[in-house]
Amino acid sequence: MHGGPKGPDGPGSSDGPDERPRRRGQGELEAQVLAALRQAPGPVTAAWVQERLGGDLAYTTVMTILTRLQAKKAVTRERAGRSFEWRAASDEAGLAALRMRKVLDAEADREAVLARFVTALSADDERLLRDLLGLPEDPVGAEDSGAGAGAGAGTEGRQAGAEPEPGAESGAEG
Repeated sequence: MHGGPKGPDGPGSSDGPDERPRRRGQGELEAQVLAALRQAPGPVTAAWVQERLGGDLAYTTVMTILTRLQAKKAVTRERAGRSFEWRAASDEAGLAALRMRKVLDAEADREAVLARFVTALSADDERLLRDLLGLPEDPVGAEDSGAGAGAGAGTEGRQAGAEPEPGAESGAEG
């Protein structure tokens, strides 16, 4: 065996599929746990989740991930005897929307954040958002002060943060 049990998991150090599994990031583990819960026939135990993930994770690791997901309101749990049964609170789209709301809620200037988000959308995403909001395709006479100005034309090349903060345009150089 090359590298031994304490060797790095980087490129060139793997000796094959039977060696130590690659290190997963926290976000990846959360996604895997959520995927397992979404495939579950109903509320399931942490041991059930651990088994579905291949059993290479410690039970305590699975519990930690489930607890973190519960704090993020991504999963719910119900008492089942002396333990808990878990279920996904939403699908992937719902969880992404929850994360987006949490980021927005953490910002002091919601209007500025939303304006920057909208101006950074691709033309296709902008059309989709308009459809979802029931807005007309052509924003003639847009009422907002610059957030949607030019919507539908030229938004593809913009990047979030490329425009100055509202009210910071004049004399904020340097």
